[in-house]
Amino acid sequence: MMNQLEKAQAEYTNFPQEFQSVMISTVNQQGIPNASYTPFVMDAAKNIYIYVSGLATHTQNIHANPHVSVLFIEDESKTQQIFARRRLSFDCTATLIERDSDTWNSIVEKFQGRFGELIEVLRGLPDFRIFRLTPNAGRFVVGFGTAYEIRGDQLDQLVHITSK
Repeated sequence: MMNQLEKAQAEYTNFPQEFQSVMISTVNQQGIPNASYTPFVMDAAKNIYIYVSGLATHTQNIHANPHVSVLFIEDESKTQQIFARRRLSFDCTATLIERDSDTWNSIVEKFQGRFGELIEVLRGLPDFRIFRLTPNAGRFVVGFGTAYEIRGDQLDQLVHITSK
């Protein structure tokens, strides 16, 4: 039988795969926050790639300030307790992927595999760009009293957060 930490670890590994989009929070040059969302793909190292319009507020904010917070959160209709929705957040640093580079082409292919023909259209739009959001810290909340800091070089270790 798995203990609570092992169960949370297994849940954490699969949790982002339950989502096609992620909530993102960005900040502009004046420090004004913006909450938004965007479809994403994720690689094995937990880098999150977003394919966004240059006209979007979040894209302009990322150019001004590369610090981005992302949130995966359980659907309200699936939660048993609205005050304790399962959620995973990462503090990330954004890096623009150079258009038409090998990395850019490979990420566009992942987007196309996941989201279909619309990506062909986006590929032709010059204002759309891809950012890699590299997580450097995170938190996974499973329920009341079960919150974990995410640690380790691979962001693969959960450490239970206890009150001080």
